[in-house]
Amino acid sequence: MKVKFVFEITEIIGVILIVKNVLIISATNDKNLLLAKELNKILSNMDVETDLICLEDLNFPLFSPKIEFNGNVVDDLLEKLTNTSGFIICAPEYNGGSPPILTNVITWLSVITDNFRELFSNKKALIGTHSGGAGARFLSTFRIQLEHLGVIVFPRTIMVNNSKPFNEKSTKSILDDFIKLL
Repeated sequence: MKVKFVFEITEIIGVILIVKNVLIISATNDKNLLLAKELNKILSNMDVETDLICLEDLNFPLFSPKIEFNGNVVDDLLEKLTNTSGFIICAPEYNGGSPPILTNVITWLSVITDNFRELFSNKKALIGTHSGGAGARFLSTFRIQLEHLGVIVFPRTIMVNNSKPFNEKSTKSILDDFIKLL
């Protein structure tokens, strides 16, 4: 004897729509900003909300404990970091490490907020670079810094340099996998 089951859906209870948003941060306004814009363009075709900022445009002063710094630029950046699903940071390698502007902004965020680790803890990040040299040291040292802050750093990176031009196909694959992580 065979039993036949028939199911009918009579009502849709609800749909949960999760919008993923990515904050793209360029440390500098040259080649890394161009890289950030390329990533932004690719992500716009992936149904991901993006926001792109360049740290040079924010005009953070050089950190000193003697200087007080707050205001709209800080509040805007704090809000963007707090509300993002994940972020992508594009920066060049400077002397085998992070560019000073990136270190400076992270330092300011660490002293301005009551619990700045909340800005980074369990956030997902992808690191990219367009450097005159290989850029591998920046990718390595910045990964360590982000992990120290509690960030979950995506294992793949985007590396562009004089010997390795931008590869759109590879970048799309990396971004697609990164978005799945969010």
